[in-house]
Amino acid sequence: MNNSYSKSFSEYKNENRGRIISLLLLFSLSMYLFYNMGIPGLAIVCMLPLVPIAIYLTLRYKLFAFGVLFVLNYVIMGIGRYVNIPLPITAISQPMVFLLLFSELININEKNGKYLANTMYFMFSIWIGYLVLEILNNTCDLPFDFGSWFLNTYLLGLQIIFGFMVVSLVINNPQRLFFFLKIWAVMSIIATIWAFRQKTFGFDNGENGWLMGGGRTTHIIGGTIRYFSFFSDAANFGCHMAAAAIAFFIVGATSKIKRHKLFFFFTGACCTYSMFTSGTRTAIFCFLAGTCLYIILSKSIKLGAIVTILVASFTFFLAFTTIGQSNSMIRRMRSAFDKDDASSNVRDINKQALKKYMQDAPWGLGISVDPKAIPSNNKYKIVTQTASDSTYVYLWEYTGIIGEYLFALVNIVTLFGGCYIVLFRIKNKSLQGIGAAFCCSFAAINVGGYANNILTQYPNIIVLFGSMALTYSLPLFEGDYNKFEEALIAEQEEKKRIKLEKKRASRL
Repeated sequence: MNNSYSKSFSEYKNENRGRIISLLLLFSLSMYLFYNMGIPGLAIVCMLPLVPIAIYLTLRYKLFAFGVLFVLNYVIMGIGRYVNIPLPITAISQPMVFLLLFSELININEKNGKYLANTMYFMFSIWIGYLVLEILNNTCDLPFDFGSWFLNTYLLGLQIIFGFMVVSLVINNPQRLFFFLKIWAVMSIIATIWAFRQKTFGFDNGENGWLMGGGRTTHIIGGTIRYFSFFSDAANFGCHMAAAAIAFFIVGATSKIKRHKLFFFFTGACCTYSMFTSGTRTAIFCFLAGTCLYIILSKSIKLGAIVTILVASFTFFLAFTTIGQSNSMIRRMRSAFDKDDASSNVRDINKQALKKYMQDAPWGLGISVDPKAIPSNNKYKIVTQTASDSTYVYLWEYTGIIGEYLFALVNIVTLFGGCYIVLFRIKNKSLQGIGAAFCCSFAAINVGGYANNILTQYPNIIVLFGSMALTYSLPLFEGDYNKFEEALIAEQEEKKRIKLEKKRASRL
């Protein structure tokens, strides 16, 4: 019996040698990671069998995978408050971006390639080229650090271009366009509910831990609490919600479908509430910038007059009255119009201090520089120790005045290109509204980036840079959109007719 058992085991071992070796290697890897990283390391190994399944589902069900990616971009910063993620945040969502991009690019042809042949792709390619040239920057007289250069090139450029490429290639028809709008709306409503929960019931353990870890200094100011939902911080939350609010109000106002009007107006109201709960004063200017741009894009004197009156009334309420001063959120937002505000003055002082050092560094400190590696006797050390309060100040520090202006130019040209499409290339009124919504939200978030370091934060790249890319795609499927809208209008009219017939029948 023992000989038979030994023989059968020997045969099994010979037939499954590769499988046994793989299992032993996998077991060894799990023990190594468990020893060095604890439970998270062991969890990574346990999840490895799911990788091929995830790859298959991503390639097979692209729209579903895009939806997962969209949701993941929205909640990933919040998840980090509850789960210790041993990998960089970008390593969690970017593989799905690469898979989706790969699956689309291998099938690229004249039909879908036209979604990338636009001004936005061209302008951001120039920006990537500038980041590549930063290899030559040696302002701080330090050895070239390839790791820092590649990471910053990816964060400041490549992830933006990859993000909007994925959106452009996947969202390529009217049905998918509304999928994009609706999933953005649903996530915005959930973010609002989360902020409402924080305001009504207080922060949970994960959020309190994050506040005690340093977030408290910027989120509890003079008795005023700034709520951040599951975003990276209140500034990102407030500016994103301001951009989303103006987008959904515009889509709701221009839609011909009643249920869409109600849904998007409701979402816009939720986003406006969130904007105020964030206590982010810049969000007010984001909202105003987007609204003012829409006055131009609407091409309607009547609508422009209405919007102008509403914006003027809103601004007058905050800037020249004390109505609602007892409310901490309104009081916080009103301080945005206070020229003597302390925190605003601190930012101006920081910029003036930086200006003295940065005038000798037109190319910046260099994106290949690790700030910690700059010695204390280097005159640029103080630059790394001065808070970069905004995305544009950060670019000024590390890519210089040339990089800052170039990035601003890239965004401005991209925005103007989108506005041109809305004004002159799209004929359908509701599709014009969607394009205008995307342009106005893009303008809004860029205003936020001037005062806060948020432009490359989650979820702004996939959502706001991605939606701006969609503006360039809208003329390409306008014909399909007309048919799609006509079908929805016919369905709406049929329901209205049936409802009217039932109402008449009930009177007999």
